[in-house]
Amino acid sequence: MKRSYLGVILLCLVVFVSIVCTQQVVNNFFYERYVRVLVFAGVNVVLFPVALWIYRKERDSV
Repeated sequence: MKRSYLGVILLCLVVFVSIVCTQQVVNNFFYERYVRVLVFAGVNVVLFPVALWIYRKERDSV
């Protein structure tokens, strides 16, 4: 099974953004900026279904 480069790159970007959002959650929680914590945590929750959608699209296209 050969994967397309676009799918791999998109999944890498989603993982990178997820890591950045998680780090922002931790930093903002430390500095007691709770609204930003909720925003970044929400973005992190939304990224998981996006990653699943990209993975399933790539899995089914081959």
